[in-house]
Amino acid sequence: QVRVVESGGGLVQPGGSLRLSCSASGSIFSIYAMGWHRQTPGKQRELVATVTRDGSTNYADSVKGRFTISRDNAKTTVYLQMNSLKPEDTAVYCCKVTRGSNDYWGQGTQVTVSS
Repeated sequence: QVRVVESGGGLVQPGGSLRLSCSASGSIFSIYAMGWHRQTPGKQRELVATVTRDGSTNYADSVKGRFTISRDNAKTTVYLQMNSLKPEDTAVYCCKVTRGSNDYWGQGTQVTVSS
């Protein structure tokens, strides 16, 4: 079992920045990928950014050039640096950890971009 805990959400003005953190604990060996998804009411959950075990990254087109995913040396914590935030980035951001054939999700953290 993998425990996933996110932090770092909040309220920010348009054009501002936030950094989200996601830490995995428990059975963390052989984690394949960690990443961020986001969801707003009435819309499907969408991928924001992921990083695999070998360091490969993937971003949604809507966040390329503004968001950066990174991780610590132990590969159990990932960060999402979000710059130039827009109102449409408002969502609950959830961290997903993939280990083997299983996905583990955190509770999510709210990001609100508003003036």
